[in-house]
Amino acid sequence: MGLTGKMVRDVEIKSDGDVFHEIFRYRPHHISTMSPGNIQNVDLHEGDWGTVSSVIFWNYTHDGKEKTAKEVIEAIDEEKKLVTFKVVEGDLLQLYKTFIITVHVDTKGENNLVTWTLEYEKLNGDVEDPTTFMDLCIVVTKDIETHHLK
Repeated sequence: MGLTGKMVRDVEIKSDGDVFHEIFRYRPHHISTMSPGNIQNVDLHEGDWGTVSSVIFWNYTHDGKEKTAKEVIEAIDEEKKLVTFKVVEGDLLQLYKTFIITVHVDTKGENNLVTWTLEYEKLNGDVEDPTTFMDLCIVVTKDIETHHLK
């Protein structure tokens, strides 16, 4: 079993895919009002919302515990509706040497597809794949969808 891994999951949403992308690009600080049980706070530490190399700090709940993550926006592709975050500090780095999160929205057709990709390198062979973290991403996606369908 290798230390590096990649996990990909798709979720179909009925809410507007462009709005979903806009939230992760420009307004991640609004996610705490859409999924308050999972995301407690999102702050901008450096740069501007929606720009590459900006630093964002997340307070979230994972596996029943309050956690934090400091992420740098590594890439934004407006055409593909894609945002990539690299975790640079926080609880995930107690288990993983590197952790990169990409959220991509495909807006072709009536329904929209949100694709989450986690790329990671474990600190050692005893560390599990981040399956429960991926589950958290899916739950937050559904919470955002529910919020926008109201």
